[in-house]
Amino acid sequence: MPFHAETVALDLVTALRGPLERVRAQDANLADQGRRAAQSIALNVAEGNGRQGRDRGRHFTYAYGSGRELRAVLAIAEADGHVTAAELAGPRELLDRTLAMLWRLVHPRR
Repeated sequence: MPFHAETVALDLVTALRGPLERVRAQDANLADQGRRAAQSIALNVAEGNGRQGRDRGRHFTYAYGSGRELRAVLAIAEADGHVTAAELAGPRELLDRTLAMLWRLVHPRR
């Protein structure tokens, strides 16, 4: 599953390219925050996938936190009128999938 989470996280970064460019035109700081959060998800999933033990889970936890941050960025961008819900539908679906996979990686069934 971690490999699939890494692929979906990278797809999310790609899907956000257009919407975050539209946000950037109105609020460069918010767009930068969103871009950094999306990159953090992908980078921490990749790093966690290459780690062992507790350190591995820590990176997945960081990625999950960045996903929650990205969710807030998208909500603010929509609320401020920088992008529409329709423009964010695809990225939000990928974000939800990524968060679901990360939740299972952070909280494995015993």
